[in-house]
Order: sequence, then C-alpha cells, then structure tokens
Amino acid sequence: MYIKGVGMTKFDYSQKPWWAFAYEASLEALQDANMKASDLDAIVFTGMSSPAGGEHQTHKTSLISDLFKVNIPIIETPSVCAGGGVAFWTANHLQGFKNILVIGSDRLVDSRSEVTVEYILSAAEKVIEQREGLIFPAQNALVWSEYAQKYNINDKVLSLVAFKNHENAQKNPKAYYYKRPVSLEQIEKSPIVASPLKAFHCSLSINGGAAVIISQDPSDIEVIGSGYATDYILTYGRKEVWHFPATQKAAQIAFKQAGITPKDINVAEVHDAFESVEIFSYEDLGFAQPGKAPEMIEKGYFNHNGTLPTNPSGGLKAKGHPISATGLAQIYEITKQLRGQAQERQIKGDLKYGLTHNIGGAGGSVAVHILKKV
Repeated sequence: MYIKGVGMTKFDYSQKPWWAFAYEASLEALQDANMKASDLDAIVFTGMSSPAGGEHQTHKTSLISDLFKVNIPIIETPSVCAGGGVAFWTANHLQGFKNILVIGSDRLVDSRSEVTVEYILSAAEKVIEQREGLIFPAQNALVWSEYAQKYNINDKVLSLVAFKNHENAQKNPKAYYYKRPVSLEQIEKSPIVASPLKAFHCSLSINGGAAVIISQDPSDIEVIGSGYATDYILTYGRKEVWHFPATQKAAQIAFKQAGITPKDINVAEVHDAFESVEIFSYEDLGFAQPGKAPEMIEKGYFNHNGTLPTNPSGGLKAKGHPISATGLAQIYEITKQLRGQAQERQIKGDLKYGLTHNIGGAGGSVAVHILKKV
C-alpha cells in the first residue's frame, strides 16, 4: 500500500470534542491526497475518549459515518497507546479496498483529571499489579531500574533523551512545546514522579488527532513493512522486564517484509511515553546492541544532526501523547520527512527509509512500520 495523504491537528489542551479533532485531521489528509470523502472505500478508526464532559460515545463508527456522509465499512480498533499503529496495521492488511482513511483522535484531558487518570490506567493490569501500586510511572521506573542495574547505566541519560526531544519539538508547529524551550537543567531539576523518573522524563497527556490515507494506487511513499505483536499484560510474567519482546517481534516482521536492516533506516519515530522506553527500544528495534544505547545517546547518535535522527517531531515527550492519535502522528512525521516537507525540522540528506514504533500499555501491544520514499 502507498500513502496518499496525511493530516494532523496541533496537539494541545483545546476542549473540542474528539470527533472534531478526527474531522480536522482527516480534512487535512484528504486535501493532501487531493481526494474527497466520496473517494474512500473504508475507514479504520481508533480512539479512547474520556467519558467525562459528555465525550463518551460507544458508537463512534456511526458518528464518523455521519461526519463524512458516507455509507462504507468503518472499523474501530482500540489498542490504547498503540491504537494509531494498530489501526494503520489493520488498514494495511484489509483486502479488497482501494482507498482507506485511518484516523486516531482523543480528547483525553478535560476538567476531571481523576476520570482521565482512571481511563489511562485501564491500559494495564488493574487487579493484581495496580492494587500494589504498580501504576505506569512506578512500573516504568522499576523496569528502568532493572535495565540500569543490569548494564550499569547512569540515570542522567534519561535527561539527555528528554532534552533532545524538547529541542526537536521547538521546531514543530504541531507540537505542544513548539517555541517553548526547556533546558537540560530544568529537566534535571524537575520533581520526582517515581524514582528515578522525573516529571520531564514522562510524556505529555494531551488532546489531538491524526489521519492517514493509504491506497493501492502508487504514490511517492510506500509502506514496505508492517509488523504487529502483543505480550502479557502482567509485567512480572515476562522473562525479561527490561526489554519488550513485542517490539522485537514486530520489528523483525517489519524488517523481513521490507527486505532491509536497521542500518538502512534514515529517520525514526520511537515511542517514548517514558524516556526510559525510548532508550531500550533502540536495542529492541535493532539500532543498538543490548546495553549500548545509552553510550550512543551520549555521543549524539540519535540527535537531529546525528547518524539516525529520532523523534524529529519532539516525540511523545514534547510533541504530546493524545493516546490514540500518537501512532498516526508518527506516520505523519515520517511521511513529511521523506517528502522533504518538514520545514525547519527537516533532516538533512537523502532520506529513503523511515520507521515508526508505537507501543500500547507497558509493551503489551506494539506496531512497527517501515516507509520508503519511492
């Protein structure tokens, strides 16, 4: 399949309903593809949408039909933080449809923060682990501590990754931290959330939408690899908690389909709900050997001007993380980079291959996609 058009709202705290974010992003994608809603043969949608403030709509597919005035198959693929990536994987594996619109949107943050928190926590195991206090920050802090102890890693590398992503976001008009500089000192001095993770080591829950149109008709960007894998919801049930087997499996599938290796990738968007996850994901994706990613980070390997620029959008950390829209926002960024349309944040050089990596929960579901400039 080929990418015909991409669209994305600004990620912010505006209080539009979830469907307004979906509609705005989709209109941009349709315009980018030079298409109309009547040209679509199917739609794949993903969205959590907090039930507070009248947002809870269980029949979203019918509402989307009403928005676009179409009577075509509309599929909903909930997969929490990996929703966008899984929706894109689903669309790429549908048979018999020429033009497919993929949408992810969430109005995640509203006036009732306790409802938002409860909704986010539902993406992990609630009966056993969360009752013992293992909510996402604590869970990721423990995973990082296991990794850091095994490989003798200094926690300061977390701040280096956060600083890189904030520097990138300053150049992205769609990012929440656009033109909002954050210093390394600010990151280091931010309050502890779950030791050793600090506030600026954690991603930004936010509102927004993203959309992508794929087609059987050739275009300038081809989807050459599409991998998806899952893992146990109980963290302690896994053999090694400091790596995500679902990332490894999804990446292996995507690279095998693409017929290339990690060394061929020119630009990447890597899931960083917590900066610790971005670090060991470099290893799970094959960009670094086990325990070696921190050393590469310190040398600037993944910086905007490095060997493999990663998260030029600002990542989940500084662009923002509206849950269901994240995976498609990654596709948006890589498409823009491969086309040479990323403006101030454009990576220099001849870009041919880009990768996106989208995680749901604590590695419970993972989608990896590889795009090629034709």
